[in-house]
Amino acid sequence: MATTVAAARAAKRRHERDAADPVGAVERNHLRALASVVLSALWGGGALIVVTTVAPAAFRVLPTRALAGALIGQVLPVLFVSGLVVGTLSFVLAPRGAPRAMLRRIGAAGTLAGCAVAQVVIGPRIAALRERIGPNLEALPSTDPLRVSFGTLHGLSVLSLGVAMIFAMVTLVAAFLAVRTIPQQD
Repeated sequence: MATTVAAARAAKRRHERDAADPVGAVERNHLRALASVVLSALWGGGALIVVTTVAPAAFRVLPTRALAGALIGQVLPVLFVSGLVVGTLSFVLAPRGAPRAMLRRIGAAGTLAGCAVAQVVIGPRIAALRERIGPNLEALPSTDPLRVSFGTLHGLSVLSLGVAMIFAMVTLVAAFLAVRTIPQQD
């Protein structure tokens, strides 16, 4: 309740400030959209590098799949937590009434959701399962319930990352379009 009241007060102050200084409001919206472009591009690019280069290379060059999985298991939490930060910032940087705000917020919320599910729900389950399985997942038969559960969780993790990446692209495109549509003051 208190945060709702505080948010309403902040929105009212922002509205009053923007009404008193429309040129400043345009400049602030431009900078916010530009910041969203940069944040989404950096995070999306990092995620793309992990998916297309780091993970495949780890499984290709490391001597065991367990080592490769351990390496990627250290990289993904950083990616997911940074996605939470970028999603939150992108959401905040798209105030109501700003160009393409709704689309930017939808993209940011999707990025947040994908990263949150992967980090908070799926990641701990994978870690607990890895603990139960031990170092050699490959030694289990493909029909073993633990291995099947691991495969399912792994697939859900990949899906969550994919969802987050798609929504980060939505944020990036919407923010880029907002930057292009906001008139520049000379």
